Parts: sequence; C-alpha cells; structure tokens
Amino acid sequence: MIGTPLSASATTALLLGSGELGKEVVIELQRLGVETVAVDRYADAPAMQVAHRSHVIDMQDADALRAVLRAERPDIVVPEIEAIATAVLAELEAAQEWPLRVAPAARATVLTMNREGIRRLAAEELGLPTSPYAFVDTLEELREAADRLGWPVVVKPVMSSSGKGQSLVRTAADVDAAWEFAQTGGRGSQSSRCIVEGFVAFDTEITLLTVRHTGGTTFLDPVFHRQVDGDYAESWQEAPEERSLSAAQLEEAQHIAKQVTDALGGYGLFGVELFVTATGVVFSEVSPRPHDTGLVTLVGQDVSQFALHARAVLGLPVAATRWPGAAASWPVKVEGRGVPAFDGLEEAYAVDPSIQIRLFGKPRVEGERRVAVTLARGTTTAEARERARAAAEALQVRLDPES
Repeated sequence: MIGTPLSASATTALLLGSGELGKEVVIELQRLGVETVAVDRYADAPAMQVAHRSHVIDMQDADALRAVLRAERPDIVVPEIEAIATAVLAELEAAQEWPLRVAPAARATVLTMNREGIRRLAAEELGLPTSPYAFVDTLEELREAADRLGWPVVVKPVMSSSGKGQSLVRTAADVDAAWEFAQTGGRGSQSSRCIVEGFVAFDTEITLLTVRHTGGTTFLDPVFHRQVDGDYAESWQEAPEERSLSAAQLEEAQHIAKQVTDALGGYGLFGVELFVTATGVVFSEVSPRPHDTGLVTLVGQDVSQFALHARAVLGLPVAATRWPGAAASWPVKVEGRGVPAFDGLEEAYAVDPSIQIRLFGKPRVEGERRVAVTLARGTTTAEARERARAAAEALQVRLDPES
C-alpha cells in the first residue's frame, strides 16, 4: 500500500545524499505518491529542491544521522552516496523501533561504503575474477605493493567516488604524488587507506545496471562509458545491430552481476562496473543505487534507471524495454568557484530534436563539478554520441559570485 503524501497514511522515503541522481529518484518516487525527505551536507542540494522536506547534516556523524532518522521515522531509507555512517542504518534497521527498511539493504550499503568491503566480498568470498590488488595504509606499503603487483598500477582511496583521489601510476617515480593525491580525495576516518590494483588491459568498460525486485533480477542493456581521471566523460547504449559484446561475454557479465547483487541482497538497482578483456569479464566495482553513467537511460530506456530503482525499492513490478536505436549522455563540467548560470541552450537543443538537457541545479561550485548533462538518441551509436557531444559543447556555463 502507498498512502497520500503529507497525510497520516503517507509512505515516506528519506534520501541520504541529494545530488543530481537523487533528484531524479525523488521525482520518480513522487510520481508514485511517496512523501520524500532529502538529506545532504549542504543546503539547497538538487534533490532538496524537489523533495517535500530537507535536512542539512554531516551524514558521517552517527549521532546527527540517528537524530534525523528518529525525527522523520521514514518507511524507507534510500542512500544515494557512500559517505554515510552506515552502521547507524544497520543498527536501526535491525532494532525496528519503527518499521524501517534500508534500500536496497543495510548489508549492501555497509559493504559498498568502501572499496575494501566490496572487493573482499567479490574476490575472496564469491571468487569472482578481479584485478590483482592489495590494501595499504602507508606510502612505504604502497611502494611495496606496486613492486609486487607490477607496473602500472591504479591507486584509489578505499573511500571515495567519481574518481576522486584515483590515479594511474606508471613508474616508481610517480608513487609519492599518487599517495598525496589519494589522501586529498579520500573521505571518512579511513581516508588514508588505499587499494592498489594491478592494471587490467581491457577492451571495453561497461556498467551493467542490474535490478533486484519482487519478480527476480532484470538486466538493462549494457552502458558503455569512457572515463577521464577516474570520472565518466560520456556513456552510451548501443543500437541493437551494433552489439560489441558477444553473447558469451554478455552472459558472463550477467552471471557476475547476479552473483554479487544476490550476495548484497535487497530490492533496488545496482550499478555493476565490469572490464571486458580479451580473456573474459572482470569485476571492478558495484554501487547499490543508480549510477552516473546510467543517466543515459533517461533517453535510452522506456523506464529509466531512476524509475526502476523507485519501483523496486517500493516492492513494485519491474519491466524495461529499450529505445530501438542508440542513446548517449555527455556530462557538462565546470571548474572554479561561484554559482552556475547557463547560456547556449537554444543552440544545444538545435543540434537535433532528440536532445534532452538536465541542468542539475547545484547551488554552487567549488573546484570541479558536473553541473548538467546532455542526452541524445541516434540510429547509430556514433550518431547519438556525436549529438550529445555537440549539445554539451554548445552549452556555456559561467560562475557568478555568490551573493
């Protein structure tokens, strides 16, 4: 049963993290009559602008998080980021002071909060193929691990996202800089701890969006993506006749995704990142929530990843079919300090009638941030990608001083 928002019968969902992905989830939950509460560490975050209520707290502060949850008493907690005091979610879900469910599951949120938990689950418990790896706490341990794994290596903080603190280290001369970069990009009490991975020579990198729901597991068509400095620079779903994965590779990818998502449990959408190599498919990472590369599903699917996540966490049936051609997304980034303002929308929309634009509504920029995304369709993958790129390049973003 779903009640009526802002009434005694309301079904309430509380989002932890209120960025652009959370904004789309809030919109989809509200379409299903759910009362929504958005929480983040800063005011006026994108999802807060469309939610019924919002709170600003440090989500890694266990006491502050516990207080907000007890005050709101939501039916469902939907984590949108990793930087959360996840032990509080597990504690309150187990205690059942009121009927509370963490989506997709408290276990999934705890294990994926840092790369160590999910890597040990995938490689050591499930026996899935992964890159060779080591966890290190000091610069000296990093040097030893890199020598042992062989050059080049990839260094990542165990707690970070969107490529923050991540670097490809080609020689011993670059280790010191990589260590310092990882320290600035990590978050939380374990920010000094890193994973060092042997480099995987892959042909293709994909996100396999995987939905666990009351009827079983549903796989969306693979999302291909290109990364720059560990952050996605574009993503696309291929036209059906242009399949670059063989049937065997797709089956192997789905097998890996099902194993890891079954182990995590619960209902919801998972973004499973995989490398496709000449010798097989290799597990990389998983997020128990909509994925940034999955923004392409806003035009590539009849039901986007956000709508699928909303349905699944509410225990509703899930089904999704593809647009018959190709689809692509291109994130728009800006660097500096100030309040984003946009021009060139007319020129961006003029690229092609299929163009869609999402301006995220981020209240301010400090450093480099994604502030928008352009989305396009095409009869071929190349056509969709070119349209999304051209629309993004037509957008002009300036940063105004904060008033």
